[in-house]
Amino acid sequence: MSKKKAVLAYSGGLDTSVILKWLINKGYEVVCFVGNIGQKDDFQAIEKKARDTGAAKVYIEDLREEFVTDFIFPALRGNATYEGRYLLGTALARPLLAKTQLEIAKKEKAEYVAHGATAKGNDQVRFELTYSALNPKIKVISPWKDPEFLKEFKGRSDLINYAQKWNIPVKATKEAPYSEDENLMHISHEAGILEDPLFRPTESVFSMTVPPQEAPDEETIIEIDFKDGDPVRVTNTGDGTVKTRPLELFVYLNELGSRNGIGRVDMVENRFIGIKSRGIYETPGATILWLAHRDLEGIAMDKEVMHLRDMLIPKFSELIYNGFWFSPEMDFLMSAFDKSQEAIDGKVILSLYKGNVNVIGRESPTSLYDPELSSMEVEGGFEATDSGGFININAIRLKAHHFVLRKRKPYEWRKKRR
Repeated sequence: MSKKKAVLAYSGGLDTSVILKWLINKGYEVVCFVGNIGQKDDFQAIEKKARDTGAAKVYIEDLREEFVTDFIFPALRGNATYEGRYLLGTALARPLLAKTQLEIAKKEKAEYVAHGATAKGNDQVRFELTYSALNPKIKVISPWKDPEFLKEFKGRSDLINYAQKWNIPVKATKEAPYSEDENLMHISHEAGILEDPLFRPTESVFSMTVPPQEAPDEETIIEIDFKDGDPVRVTNTGDGTVKTRPLELFVYLNELGSRNGIGRVDMVENRFIGIKSRGIYETPGATILWLAHRDLEGIAMDKEVMHLRDMLIPKFSELIYNGFWFSPEMDFLMSAFDKSQEAIDGKVILSLYKGNVNVIGRESPTSLYDPELSSMEVEGGFEATDSGGFININAIRLKAHHFVLRKRKPYEWRKKRR
């Protein structure tokens, strides 16, 4: 009788290394999948560790280009920002990893997929909703929600003891002071010592950006060209560097942002399951890109389209954060955003300096900005006397509202407005 086969999302860390061996000991044939989404890992060492632990096969997939073009750029077109601050670096990576994991499961004819996300976090939802959306028949193994696994592993010491018992290399026996998740778009720092919302993280926490105080004491001027809302060219006007391919363009913006101390965020956010979580994020390249894109929309996007689209940004961001990347509502929003970006073409000029990103100019072949119409010094474009009627029409309901308030509460209403 053939063994049950499972594809495990594997990182080489303590949790997934123990899960790998635990599944093997339960009779599974385990195929490990490692997605390269820009994290600074030794993938050869990870592959060796997986094989030494007993993995039947190991897939190392380079997903960086796809991450940029099919996940980061679409999020950019919708200006995705969760709760006004978080640019969703981890949330955007998870559906890509889960999708690729399912592709490997199909190739390997595996009946199961497994992951090591915990039961309190967001990642379990992101992985499993993607599994359900793309392959409803797949069977999911989620050890941190499995009673048998939880009975055996009550904490980190149990994981370490299990690893030592089965000769799985463990780098350290002490729990890290906080946890991190790194990819091409960002690095996050949370839990441990960072759970105190009053604790100011020391510089040792940050690894992707220099302190703004130590950034160069001169501004870096760059130009970013967009076509249909996507960045197509980055030019450093100081040294002449030009990047045009999506991946190299994004990597270069990361380098510039990192060097100039850009993209640090310290916030308390609301997880999908209802728990508040304090997170420290470093997102240098995306911070530059988001600001530039938004500024170009100011000159090239119709007012009512922009305001309607802006109403959808919180929902769009929430869907990404909560793991609904592959959902009918996301398809609907993506179609609307893609339509809104059809004429978002042009160039934005930015100054990068000590943690700041400042737009200092923009131009667009699809610009809706008319210097003569906008000028306070030049008459033209419409009859000035028309403004009087426009104001009077908009004032009708305000006058009626005012009259009703005075009639009902002639004195109290004034006190409330003071």
